[in-house]
Amino acid sequence: MSFSVNASIVISGVVAESTPLLFAASGEYMAERAGTLNISIEGMMLAGAFTGVAVASATTNLILGLLAGVAAGLLIAAIHANFSHRLAANTFVVGLTLDALVLGATDYFATVLKPGAAKFTPVTIPLLSKIPAVGTSIFVQPWPFYLLIVVIPLTWWAIERTNWGLEVRASGENPSAADATGIRVNVRRRQALYLCGVLSGLGGAFLSLCIVGAFNFDMTAGIGFVVLAAVIFGGWTLRGAVFGALLFGAASAMGLVLPTLGTSVNPQLLLALPYLLALAAMSFLAKSHRSPRALAQPFTRGIS
Repeated sequence: MSFSVNASIVISGVVAESTPLLFAASGEYMAERAGTLNISIEGMMLAGAFTGVAVASATTNLILGLLAGVAAGLLIAAIHANFSHRLAANTFVVGLTLDALVLGATDYFATVLKPGAAKFTPVTIPLLSKIPAVGTSIFVQPWPFYLLIVVIPLTWWAIERTNWGLEVRASGENPSAADATGIRVNVRRRQALYLCGVLSGLGGAFLSLCIVGAFNFDMTAGIGFVVLAAVIFGGWTLRGAVFGALLFGAASAMGLVLPTLGTSVNPQLLLALPYLLALAAMSFLAKSHRSPRALAQPFTRGIS
């Protein structure tokens, strides 16, 4: 193969593996800046993946399927948010319980409903798609991919340049002081978690409707936890979370791309690579960056 063809294959793999992570990481970044370490992100993505395909195949409407996937992620977020920030349940227990519940529920309903195949077709961007190597890899994609152009800048603007974002950051840094100034801390935490559910559901639906075109049992396979690692890897900054998602996506893509290029690498090692990288990030980089001071700490005064 020529260098251009090889580069196109590699970039296509990185784009496919990174896009669901980028959507979910944008949401997880908001949740963690508000003080919630969202363990249920795996369940949000898996629910979005299943519901997206189930609705799209039942209605033959891909847009309805995508919206249903977003709604499924939001539903899991609403359950998590209200148990953790209204009923003061342990957020880790709630998150892990939801992950297990969604895994079992999607397996059951996939067996009962047997959703068919459903997949968005790529959209070609004129002129840009002609760029060597990157043209067909980046500018010939299903249209939901291009939502990243809006989602990532809008996430940054919402957190860094709005009064709402200031209150979210205060809720994650010093909730007692925020409460004293009249900020409804648990309301802001719930709102950030809702947005995380929306974007994680979108990431899951993108995985099933734009990449795979069907639902497979446990098709997220732990990438929600990789998203958690990406946010930590990025030092709780949005640009860092985006870079982390791209890095982990590239590591995952190598397991699919290298064998097609004729490179002989142990397949088990390739499959484990993104998770090994995530573990390294969790082990070392978490200590070198300062997290929001109240991350994963419940706030109980004046729960509303």
